[in-house]
Amino acid sequence: MAYAFDFSSVLEYRDILLAGTGRTLLLTGIGAVAGLALGIVGAVCRAWKLAPFDRLFAVYVEFIRNTPFLVQLFFIFFGLPSLGIQLDEWQAAIIAVVINLGAYTTEIVRAGVEATPRGQIEAAQSLAMTRPQIFRHIVLPPALAKVWPAVCSQVVIVMLGTSVCSQIAAEELTFAANFIQSRNFRAFETYFAVTAIYFLLALFVRNALAYAGMQLLGRRTK
Repeated sequence: MAYAFDFSSVLEYRDILLAGTGRTLLLTGIGAVAGLALGIVGAVCRAWKLAPFDRLFAVYVEFIRNTPFLVQLFFIFFGLPSLGIQLDEWQAAIIAVVINLGAYTTEIVRAGVEATPRGQIEAAQSLAMTRPQIFRHIVLPPALAKVWPAVCSQVVIVMLGTSVCSQIAAEELTFAANFIQSRNFRAFETYFAVTAIYFLLALFVRNALAYAGMQLLGRRTK
């Protein structure tokens, strides 16, 4: 018996799909900004060996990079309440995304920081620039420019990984897909549509970040 495709049953729930897409983008945006900020702090602590934070970030990075994101999410959402820390699904999802992205961007940005020529730093010191000034004006812009493509790729990976947040009932895109499929029983059409949306989101996020890098860091991001 031939299968009869029916995408109209998915379009009936387009408002739910749009809402899920918006929440996925919001989760990605918050995670990208906060995760990159955390990664920059961790990169500086590790590259400049600022004790004891360099060792703390080293342990944090190894722990996050060697455990599944889903387990991290479950630990935050189901485990922390046992210690009296109550979080709703969105708070847990945001924290998990920030922590996960922060660990990876720590290592990505650290590579850029360590690539800064020592002569540039010494020249800045000879001009009596403070350490924060050296970092802000001499180290950070070229470091980010060197690693920006890798940062963009990591953000896209994390954006796709937010799909597991549906497991704690965070109402993002995959949660919307599961809800729609449970109502229309059209699994192929529903998940095909959601796969296409994720593909378009990945292209959008990558190009948006590339454009942001061009505006903030100049043509050195090429």
